[in-house]
Amino acid sequence: MDLRDTPDEARFRDELRGWIATNLPAEKRGGRGGAQRFEDPFVREWSRKLYEAGYAGLTWPREYGGAGAPYSFQAILYEELAAAQAAPHVGVIGLSMAGPTIIAHGTEEQKARYLRPILAADEIWCQGFSEPDAGSDLAAVRTRAERHGDVYVVNGQKVWSSFAHIAERCILVTQSDPDAPRYRNLTYLLVDMHAPGVEVRPLRQITGEAEFNEIFFSDVEVPVENRLDEEGNGWQVAMTTLLHERATLGFALTATLDAAFGRLLEEARDREVDPRVREELAREWIELQALRYTNYRALGTYERTGVPGPEGSGVKLRWSEANQRLTKLARELRGPEGILDDGWWNHQQLRSRGNTIEAGTSEVLRNIIAERVLGLPRSR
Repeated sequence: MDLRDTPDEARFRDELRGWIATNLPAEKRGGRGGAQRFEDPFVREWSRKLYEAGYAGLTWPREYGGAGAPYSFQAILYEELAAAQAAPHVGVIGLSMAGPTIIAHGTEEQKARYLRPILAADEIWCQGFSEPDAGSDLAAVRTRAERHGDVYVVNGQKVWSSFAHIAERCILVTQSDPDAPRYRNLTYLLVDMHAPGVEVRPLRQITGEAEFNEIFFSDVEVPVENRLDEEGNGWQVAMTTLLHERATLGFALTATLDAAFGRLLEEARDREVDPRVREELAREWIELQALRYTNYRALGTYERTGVPGPEGSGVKLRWSEANQRLTKLARELRGPEGILDDGWWNHQQLRSRGNTIEAGTSEVLRNIIAERVLGLPRSR
C-alpha cells in the first residue's frame, strides 16, 4: 500500500499550506484549545475565512455549498490545521454531524434553510443526545416530544452538550412514543435554541472553564416542519449523525496528538531526561504511528464502501488514553513548574480528563469494539 499523497492530494496539501501561511496570523497559532474556541472572536472570523476559501464542507456535495472533495482531502485539512496549530472551524458539530444528516434526511426546504449558515459559521449547532439517566445509550433517552397539531411539545434534559451556550440550533433526539418498541420510539428534531422554554446551564470543568452544558426543555414548541425524516425514525437518523461524526474524526484527533507530541519532544531535547522518560516517549511515538495507519485503513474502507467501519471507535478510544498519558508525561518532565504553573501543558493535562468521556465514553466504545469487531455477545 502506498501511503503517500496522490498528485491531486499533494497539490491540495501545498495549496492549503500556502493559504494557511498567508491567512493565519502568527499570534493566533498554538492556542490552548478548550473554551478558547468560544471566547476568541477570531475563531468565528477564521471559520468564515475557511468557508470563503472553500475549505468548509469539503466533502459536502457541490449543490449544497460544499466542494464535493474526497474524504482524503478532509483528512489533509485536519492534518494541516493541526500542524499549523490553527483553530478548527467553530461549527464542527454543524459541519460533521448536523449538516450531513440534513443532506441525507432533510427536505429541500430544510436544506435551503440550514446548510449555508452552517458552512459560513453564521449559525452554530449543538447536539442533544446524551441524558443524565441514559448516558450514551441513545435508545434509552427520556426527553419527550408530544405532538399537538403542527408542533411537538418537548420536555426533558440533555447533558454534555458542547457549544450549547453559544448555539443557535440543536440536533435533538426525543422519545415520541413510549409504547413503541425500542429503536422505533424516537423522533429527531431540529430545535431553535432561542425558543421559549430552552434553558442552558454551563458545566464548570476542572480547568475552570465551562465547555459543556446541560440543556433543559420545558414545554418547548418545535414545528413539525423541523422534524427530520418520519416520526419514529429517529434512531436511523441518529445513526447517520454518528457515522458521519466517526468518518474522519480520527484524523483530527491524531493530527492534534501529533502536534502535541512534537511540542513535547522539543521540551525533552532541552532537558536531561532519564531512560524511563525516553522509553515513554518512544512508546507514545509508536502509539501515534499505530493511530495514523489505522486512520488510513479506515479511510480506505470508507472510500470503498461509503460506510465508516468500527476503526473510528478504536481510534477514539486509544487516542483519548494516549492524550492523557502524553500530557501527564509533559507535566512530569517539567517538574514542579509543570504542576504549579498555569501554562499550556498544565491546561492540556487537566482538559484531557474529559477525553475518555466526550464523544462516547471509553466503556461504550469498548462495548462497540467487543460486539462489532470481536463478535462477543451483548452484555445485556
